[in-house]
Amino acid sequence: MKDGVNGVALGVFVFFFLAVTVLGFFAARWRRAADPLHLDEWGLGGRSFGTWVTWFLLGGDLYTAYTFVAVPAAIFAGGAAGFFAVPYTIITYPLVFLFLPRLWSVSRRHGYVTSSDFIRGRFGSKSLSVAVAITGIIATMPYIALQLVGIQAVLDVMGVGGSDGTNWFLKDLPLLIAFGVLAAYTYSSGLRAPALIAFVKDALIYIVIVVAIIYIPYKLGGFDDIFSKAGDAYAVTNKQGVARGSLVTGPKAQWAYATLAMGSAMALFLYPHSITAVLSGKSRDTIRRNTTILPLYSLMLGLLALLGFMAIADGVGAGDPKYNNQLAIPQLFENVFPSWFAGVAFAAIGIGALVPAAIMSIAAANLFTRNIYKDLIKPDATPAQETAVSKAVSLVVKVGALVFVLTMDKTVAINFQLLGGIWILQTVPAIVGGLFTRWFHRWALLAGWAAGMFYGTWKAYEQSSPAQSHFGGNADMIPLIGEKGYIGLTAFVLNAGVAIVLTVVLRAFKAPAGVDETSPGDYTAESAAELPSPATPPDTTVTPGLPEPA
Repeated sequence: MKDGVNGVALGVFVFFFLAVTVLGFFAARWRRAADPLHLDEWGLGGRSFGTWVTWFLLGGDLYTAYTFVAVPAAIFAGGAAGFFAVPYTIITYPLVFLFLPRLWSVSRRHGYVTSSDFIRGRFGSKSLSVAVAITGIIATMPYIALQLVGIQAVLDVMGVGGSDGTNWFLKDLPLLIAFGVLAAYTYSSGLRAPALIAFVKDALIYIVIVVAIIYIPYKLGGFDDIFSKAGDAYAVTNKQGVARGSLVTGPKAQWAYATLAMGSAMALFLYPHSITAVLSGKSRDTIRRNTTILPLYSLMLGLLALLGFMAIADGVGAGDPKYNNQLAIPQLFENVFPSWFAGVAFAAIGIGALVPAAIMSIAAANLFTRNIYKDLIKPDATPAQETAVSKAVSLVVKVGALVFVLTMDKTVAINFQLLGGIWILQTVPAIVGGLFTRWFHRWALLAGWAAGMFYGTWKAYEQSSPAQSHFGGNADMIPLIGEKGYIGLTAFVLNAGVAIVLTVVLRAFKAPAGVDETSPGDYTAESAAELPSPATPPDTTVTPGLPEPA
């Protein structure tokens, strides 16, 4: 890290930060809401976003500061294992093409704002709905924290915030300011703010990646030298004789790599912020089109991951066994780029944190408002009251994430985000299963969820690393197979197994299945205008394995 503050880079960073701040507040006037006090308007942007706005919003939502900082940092630290993020983003799009349009259709016809709204309507179970809502909230919190870690990494490299000897308030003041601005325009503009800012964020990221993939190899002597130096660095062993990493995933790591990629692919679009972005689309075709063009971001991700090798070749963190890997990519940019373009790159990372942090806080607030506050505390809440509560909770969620970042080690934040992936994967049987069949019994799904959550959390707690005694990883031995694999996927298999077995038992004993307020046509509707006539009596025929009518 260079001594002092990089004034030029800081000036460019501040310019872009101020620009997106103006956009964030202006967003309240962009596509002005007919009823700004309705949760559909604040929390879902009026469900009015077309293909390109939704594409930028989803891209800004899924490809975050964590992507920009932590993915290449994982490769910087351990090599090829960090590339799991590339195949999982490729696998996920064919999967979500099957179920996201169905989720959009049924949600649009019934006015569902969250995935838990759908669960309550589909299975007639508030308990299962609340369980899914709580899972979404706790899985999102560390994800928001990780975005603030990305901003903090950029500020550290620019020399802003004081030294380690500075009192905590002055040291973290720049992050507090960034947080305050984010909270203000999110509170004011709702989902419209990150949707508008996402255009700037994605443009900056694409510019930085294209320049980096051409300019940095030129500066470092080409890809041959980069891979050679990276290979040599990974071959170095510690005192225990363990190598730092490898350029190619070894045979012993292949199960862990494959299961982590598969489990992450299954979970990605079930995060509350992903579903919020999807439900903001104005048509079913908007969602279908996005699942076909979003893989363009995976191309960017593959190029971005190579920055981890480049950081090694540049000598970032060389000779420092305690080097903070999260600083590797910002430090590479400062070392290699001219100061003005380093500022552009830092702005891309910083804005890449603000956009998803805003969406995540809105999504978590919507879950609390609709599925805890309204369902359990105030069933007669008006739309205006729902919106007010959601705005307030979005601030509380951000404060919680900020406290998490300021009081815990950055490695802990990353590992808790990985734990969030384990948790969110346990909502697959209820959400995805519910979109295709009513066969699962609500109590069986709740029991399966509990089993998967307990197993996944317990096994993650048992994992240790040099930095921490618990929650130090997300891989453990897979029962019966004897290979090390992703804990989340093992927990999901247990979850699904319990749900299937108990469903058979409960159906055999004719346990009450709950009332399904949806009908088969809800899952293929193109718009809310296709609602059936209220005079039409519901069809009570049940076909096993198919969506059960109301």
